[in-house]
Amino acid sequence: MTTKSVPTWLKTAHGLGSVAYGVKDNGFSVFLLIFYNQVLGINASLVGAAIMFALIFDAFIDPIIGELSDRTQSRWGRRLPWLYIAAIPAGLSWLALWHPPTDNTTTTIIWLFCAAVVTRAMIAACEVPSIALVPELSKDYHERTRLMRYRYLFAWTGGLVMLILAYGVFLTGPKGVTNPVGYNYFALTGAIVLTLSVLVSALAQHKVVAKQSPPLPPYQGVMHVLGDMRQTLSTPAFLWLIGAALFALINQGLTFAISNYVLVFMWRLAPSEMVIYAMVLFSTVIISFVIAAPLSERLGKKQAALLCAAITMFATAFLYSSWLLDFMPGAPDAPNRIFLFGIYMFTNSFAVTLMILTSSMLADVVEAAEEATGRRSEGLFYAGFFFTQKCAVGIGTFVAGTILTLAQFPADAKAGAIDIAILDRLGLMYMIVTLTFGAIGMLILHHFPISRADHEARVAATLAIAEKSN
Repeated sequence: MTTKSVPTWLKTAHGLGSVAYGVKDNGFSVFLLIFYNQVLGINASLVGAAIMFALIFDAFIDPIIGELSDRTQSRWGRRLPWLYIAAIPAGLSWLALWHPPTDNTTTTIIWLFCAAVVTRAMIAACEVPSIALVPELSKDYHERTRLMRYRYLFAWTGGLVMLILAYGVFLTGPKGVTNPVGYNYFALTGAIVLTLSVLVSALAQHKVVAKQSPPLPPYQGVMHVLGDMRQTLSTPAFLWLIGAALFALINQGLTFAISNYVLVFMWRLAPSEMVIYAMVLFSTVIISFVIAAPLSERLGKKQAALLCAAITMFATAFLYSSWLLDFMPGAPDAPNRIFLFGIYMFTNSFAVTLMILTSSMLADVVEAAEEATGRRSEGLFYAGFFFTQKCAVGIGTFVAGTILTLAQFPADAKAGAIDIAILDRLGLMYMIVTLTFGAIGMLILHHFPISRADHEARVAATLAIAEKSN
């Protein structure tokens, strides 16, 4: 671990592994609901509930992966063995998710539940050990934000490349995002990309991070281990941060799950415009990559995160209010594309920056917990974060399905043929829910206790103790 700048090549190699997470997140959040609902013809609420329960069930696996990763003993360290072992099973389970049996609804829903659990567990076995390397690579308060920029850059790139391929290549023609054949190519491409990204990232970092694992304290039984996990995850800074993240991530899951319905049926984007939309989102990742570190350095991570959350909420309220109050240019028949894409670019830039900052804040929790418990538990903390994320995305997807049902959104819908009252209900309910969850998340985040001064004092004390012991 170092307080010095991490070389750019190592940041790049480390960030590359998060492509797998981006591919998975894009598929689960954007396409899974509409695939099982509009392509396979299963009720949206039922699909949303199946995804929610699968993700919540699977989320309990993450802390186990995190704790096992922290305790892994090998000459390659605690993290690399997981990346090498889990990459191929992750790709195979991803393929299975998009090829369910379709004999009857019950069989298909059971397949969805089981495949979703296995896929997310395998991706977690790649992502949790990978992101747990961040606090190991650097102790520096701002360097961790820079490392997280690369992870989010690659994660969003992976997801958006799949989005562009889906809209521009796989899901084209008259059926668009409901084209069943296109999902075969979508699934195969995603499996290849996510598997290779994990393996290449691990190999590229190997010489730097492949070191004998630090010795573990004597094993004192399962109950003692569970007690250590509970003590670690009870760190106050972690609880405040994860509480705020819960509501932000529910919003993210809801937004992604409902995005195709909004883009296709409210904004009436053509397939070529869907590709432009994906490219707009990619530009927001570049913008967030540029602004995250300066905002953090100028305001501190917490204040910068609160600012980004407030801007995101304001822009979301403005977009949907313009539709509901009839001042959106060109609406309802042909909403102005420049207006839409401009707001999406503005909103998503700050939303992604918020994600980068909160992930960097989580890295700083590691030293706070170490000070209280005497243990470094990077894997367990990030597993706890992914536990929350999976629960939140599942809840968000369920909420999306519920909103669609309450709005009386039709099955086998056709753009331009949906009653405007249905679209109004959809937009109104979505706006109210996202603003409510966003406000609650901001109130919780305000209590996060770690500043730059706190972190640097803690690191200095740790280094002083280490020097005395040597």
